[in-house]
Amino acid sequence: MITTITRRDWLATAIQGTATPVTTQRAAELLAVSPWPTAGRNTARKDLRALAARGVLVAVDANGRRTYAPKGGQL
Repeated sequence: MITTITRRDWLATAIQGTATPVTTQRAAELLAVSPWPTAGRNTARKDLRALAARGVLVAVDANGRRTYAPKGGQL
């Protein structure tokens, strides 16, 4: 059986393994080494926003910057 994974699911899994909240720049860096290496900052921003809307991530605004952390994770 073939298992497929979406870009957003892949990103959510990658973020779960990080110890610090993720910025758009860091998400773009993660995507650069993913099966979707051509995804840029705008795609990363949209994916982070969608994962937060889905309840997978929590958006945190600090010092004028938005970061994302796994829901239930330590900030």
